[in-house]
Amino acid sequence: MFYPIYLNLKDKRVIVIGGGEVAERKVHSLLGTGADITVISPEVTATIESLAQSGRIHLLRRRYVDGDCDDATLVFSATDDPAVSAEVFNTSALVNTADQPELCDFIMPAVMRRGDITVAISTGGSSPGLAARLRDEVTEIIGPEYGELAALLRRVRPEILNRVPDQERRKALHYRILDSDIIERLKRGDSKGAERRLRELIES
Repeated sequence: MFYPIYLNLKDKRVIVIGGGEVAERKVHSLLGTGADITVISPEVTATIESLAQSGRIHLLRRRYVDGDCDDATLVFSATDDPAVSAEVFNTSALVNTADQPELCDFIMPAVMRRGDITVAISTGGSSPGLAARLRDEVTEIIGPEYGELAALLRRVRPEILNRVPDQERRKALHYRILDSDIIERLKRGDSKGAERRLRELIES
């Protein structure tokens, strides 16, 4: 059984071994996290090459060698060389090996993002297709207005903590906010009205 966790990868070293389409997908999933991404492969896709040329990732155009994963927080092994995959898995970093759950310290869920809201769905590696289907269904339920609500709540969080120090009262306030018509206002595109309503609830 895998333990669900969200990692802060900002400025952390992440290695992707391999340069094909699978490696490209891993790189895309990392972009925007603030990770220090390095791809190691003698051959890479045009997209990976372009990302390296623009400075968004580092690229080592060679085969993996022992020591490449030193000081790495995460390693994605997306090579078709079984010997390399086995060697990488024995490093001290947390490793994900494409299509080989037996060589994985962690697996990649199907992810849906709405601003600060992230929903990750996993089937424990048994069926990525099922996870993707469930993610698509959740995407239909959680619209972009929920991301806007999360952004609003982030902005007023310090004020709420300061004005309502009691945890139970603060919890009750959050429920009143979530049960109000704020989300409906955001669905209609009435961002200013939603913020006014939020302020009213905090004031009350």
